[in-house]
Amino acid sequence: MNVTVFGATGGVGGQIVRQALDAGHQVTAVVREKARLPLVDPGLRIVTADVTDGWSLVPHLTGRDAVLSGLGPHGRRSPGIAGAATAAIVQAMGAAEVRRIVVISAAPLFPVPEHDALLLRYLATPMIRRVLKGVYADLADMEATLAASDLEWTSFRPPQLKDAPLTGGYRRTVGAAVPKGWSISRADVAHAMLAALDDPATVKQPVGIAY
Repeated sequence: MNVTVFGATGGVGGQIVRQALDAGHQVTAVVREKARLPLVDPGLRIVTADVTDGWSLVPHLTGRDAVLSGLGPHGRRSPGIAGAATAAIVQAMGAAEVRRIVVISAAPLFPVPEHDALLLRYLATPMIRRVLKGVYADLADMEATLAASDLEWTSFRPPQLKDAPLTGGYRRTVGAAVPKGWSISRADVAHAMLAALDDPATVKQPVGIAY
């Protein structure tokens, strides 16, 4: 498969690039600075682009089978990139006639599962949503843009992300949060995102993922 990856220098995006190459895919990695992705592979093409400029992205999407995005805010001080970039990507995908896109979002966009602990439902999760209000608003804007498009989109909503090896031992729930799922590695999220490319059950759906 020939794919374009956005956010390729981030924790999840970098894992997507490496795992896609290991699986034999052809990868175009869109970055701001090439030096931030010190990776050499015959199947890899690294390009620089403004991810909020849709027309500039068209050449990097033309002829591709799918798009994967690891774009997201770096924290409370830098929200806003996911929504703006996704709007540009959707525009470019339309021009390039690419339909499949898989993105990363966040678990707090789901309602808390009813059987999760009361402390989590009524204290921890609401507090996190207040503290990171701008971050989640940005991700919600991203998902709204995808839902309003005619693309075959999937949004993965993980809980706390960790830097840990790929295990393949995660749980996945289409359309809902994973019950009692509190963390997952970036490597496993990347693995699930790549696997979803050929999974019609995930099309036009948010997907919960956790251990």
